[in-house]
Amino acid sequence: MLKLTIGNKNYSSWSMRPWVLLRQAGIPFEEKLVRFDAFDAGSQFKQALAGLTPTGKVPVLQDDALVIWDTLAIAEYLAEQFPEKQLWPKDKAARARARSVCAEMHAGFSALRSHCTMNIEALLPDTGALIWRDQPAVRADVERLVTMWSELLQAHGGPLLFGNFSIVDAYFAPVCMRLKTYALPVPPAIAAYVERVAALSGVAAWIADARAEADFRAFEEPYRLKR
Repeated sequence: MLKLTIGNKNYSSWSMRPWVLLRQAGIPFEEKLVRFDAFDAGSQFKQALAGLTPTGKVPVLQDDALVIWDTLAIAEYLAEQFPEKQLWPKDKAARARARSVCAEMHAGFSALRSHCTMNIEALLPDTGALIWRDQPAVRADVERLVTMWSELLQAHGGPLLFGNFSIVDAYFAPVCMRLKTYALPVPPAIAAYVERVAALSGVAAWIADARAEADFRAFEEPYRLKR
């Protein structure tokens, strides 16, 4: 059976992507959660990953002796191993577009990721309002998301970005969580997409687990002194 090593569900946006993909697609897997304590070389987190992945980061997918440690690589591997799940769009042009927007997320949106760290359990609208006021790069990132998602929803007719659930929706699920946590302003059609993603069974299961963790990591929560 596939084994996926992840970090805290409340905080680990990169872990969320393949977990949601596997769960939503109905692909059986074993989960191993390594809780964040710190990220220095001597931390329990790093020690737990030693010998498993050269990056010392999560997520990591294991398929017997094969180890895959990048989210896009994990997604591509799953698409190849389970073609019947149609994790990428069937149409060639749509598939190329889907890969492009996933790669854009993988390499971009640094301001949104930096200033609005994923924290599913929290509700931080006041913090979000200050970030929105003071961080033009965050506003630019959200504007790009709105443009991208609007075009895709219109082109493919919804309810998700390429019609049916795909790798792309799993890839942007943590972004949806950020928009909800910080109550960042988006148009109604985009807010509705965010709610549809949150209601997906795989995403809802992740959210429930994140809220149940009861872990507080101060270095992950610059806007709160306690949970």
